[in-house]
Amino acid sequence: MSDNTQLIIEVLTHIEKASAKILSRFSDIQSPSDFVDSAEGATKMDAICMMLIVIGESLKNLDKITNSELLVRYPQVNWKKAKGMRDIITHHYVDINPQAVYFTCNRKIPALLKTIRKMINELK
Repeated sequence: MSDNTQLIIEVLTHIEKASAKILSRFSDIQSPSDFVDSAEGATKMDAICMMLIVIGESLKNLDKITNSELLVRYPQVNWKKAKGMRDIITHHYVDINPQAVYFTCNRKIPALLKTIRKMINELK
């Protein structure tokens, strides 16, 4: 895995940036209905979902690069669900639940971002 350290950091940085974008776009969302009550809210949800796809795809790439050895070292994040969110959004976009997106942004992304930053720091 150490041979790929720079590549791993690069992928983690993509996740960090995508997570930060999610939190920025989510900052004025007060409830799940904010995603569906206006065109602006729907646009924010679309943009957030795109970043969730980026995160999920990047996590899958990390597993390939690291032979699934890196993410398991950080059990504070449910990596399987994080990767699965990408699949749900990509394959079932019309069925996306605003409550699930809200919950993910509110509860899961801050912890994910904290963990990703820790991983980057430990790899440097």
